[in-house]
Amino acid sequence: MAPTLEEAYRRRWWMACTAVLENLFFSAVLLGWSSLLIMLKNEGFYSSMCSAENTTNTSQDAQPPWLSCNQQEEMLNLGFTIGSFVLSATTLPLGVLMDRFGPRPVRLIGSACFAASCTLMALASWDTKVLSPLIFLALSLNGFGGICLTFSSLTLPNMFGNLRSTFMALMIGSYASSAITYPGIKLIYDAGVSFMIIMFTWSSLACLIFLNCAFNWPSEAFPSPEEVNYKEKIKLRGLALDHKVTGDRFYTYVTTVGQRLSQKAPSLEEGTDSFISSQDVRDTSEKSAEKSVPLRKSLCSPIFLWSLLTMGMTQLRIIFYMAAMNKMLEYIVSGGQEHETDDLKQRVTETVEFYSSVFGAMQLSCLLTCPLIGYVMDWRIKDCVDTPTARDGVATKSVRPRYRKIQKLTNAINAFTLTNLLLVGFGITCLINNLHLQFLTFVLHTMVRGFYHSACGGLYAAVYPSNHFGTLTGLQSLISAVFALLQQPLFMAMVGPLKGEPFWVNLGLLLFSLLGFLLPCYLFYYRTRLQREYITHWEGPLKVLGSPEVTA
Repeated sequence: MAPTLEEAYRRRWWMACTAVLENLFFSAVLLGWSSLLIMLKNEGFYSSMCSAENTTNTSQDAQPPWLSCNQQEEMLNLGFTIGSFVLSATTLPLGVLMDRFGPRPVRLIGSACFAASCTLMALASWDTKVLSPLIFLALSLNGFGGICLTFSSLTLPNMFGNLRSTFMALMIGSYASSAITYPGIKLIYDAGVSFMIIMFTWSSLACLIFLNCAFNWPSEAFPSPEEVNYKEKIKLRGLALDHKVTGDRFYTYVTTVGQRLSQKAPSLEEGTDSFISSQDVRDTSEKSAEKSVPLRKSLCSPIFLWSLLTMGMTQLRIIFYMAAMNKMLEYIVSGGQEHETDDLKQRVTETVEFYSSVFGAMQLSCLLTCPLIGYVMDWRIKDCVDTPTARDGVATKSVRPRYRKIQKLTNAINAFTLTNLLLVGFGITCLINNLHLQFLTFVLHTMVRGFYHSACGGLYAAVYPSNHFGTLTGLQSLISAVFALLQQPLFMAMVGPLKGEPFWVNLGLLLFSLLGFLLPCYLFYYRTRLQREYITHWEGPLKVLGSPEVTA
């Protein structure tokens, strides 16, 4: 049933368009938690934990009215914490599975898990007094299914050659924008459609993803353009090379073609076409410097360790705001009053629902912000040369050449500096109890979400061997997920001892976010050292290019 890689290439535009839509509506939808929380409270999930004495609000839409309290929100927020942890932590094992089996089985499993999560939420809403604990399993499957769909789509841009960065930005942008899904569903819910009907319909749509993957996604992994040329294949009956391939890549292609032509394969006698495969190129190129770099050295390199701190801190900041946003808005509207009037309760409810909808709608702008940071990461890359040579030493007397790895480091410095400045600005606006200022907070939050994943991925691609990329990215996501678990005790401290006041928690997170500037500072130092080596030792950089990051 699975198509071949060549058949998949002919369908690549269909696969890319559907992947963007599938990511938009089925990937990290759990990040639209503020809207889902309102629906779960209206459906009475864990409302049995509330009594008349500790009630903070009463649902106006549900019949009979359900009580709401801090204990209920803490329990539901625990489900969000578990689901968001699964959303990030499972990237490491998924990376290993994708490297071995390709994206097809991962995507099939992900769509099935997402359909199951929607079904469980629908069934749990039938009798929330008894079935409320199912929400933990449902949110976990929701997070796992979503990250499976996202992760499996990240290799699809390999089929678009020079447009790879653009399509990668679209994939990440649709993933980041998927937080708009629950706010959109809430609009349907507010129009009077049953929560159970919505979830069963959503589950049915997830089954269509399963069928689309089964019929259109190949069982093979998508090789990168550096490993195989999709557009012009090597044919035994008419040799055709991409005329833009030069230098070491040209030598690799010619060597590989020579080896293939000298082999006596059955396909040669039959006169069938033979293509350069990813395995062919790996056999000739990965035996070079990248293969000689142990994974242990990459894991222990300062750049990777600083990136763990930066990404973990950013993840905690982003996830905590998503979990606590409704409570922060309630505090701004009520001013922290313990004894609320009925009019104030109604105003709080309406304000929180309105701002939650605005926040969800803004997540769609990630489709614009992700290509922006992709443009920063790709700035002037086409004008660069790959490696220093003796001719470059002569060229420096007139015009100094621009080296690709140096430019990638420069772009990474710019990307992380911009992201950290936005994160600090976001932290400052969170400290100010002004309701209208929260629109700016939403914008900054959305931009940071769209930037930091793309910046980290670009950094790893620039300084680490390609065969380490999946493991490093997965491990970074796992560590970031562990950092994000701290948002649960922070949330409990805010609604408990701090009585809903978010100032001190936000102040602590703002100070913590200043550590993010340590990574671009180290990258600046490392780039300066690498530039010095390029200028003074023309043979040294050739060795450095094989493993620059592991000696950093």
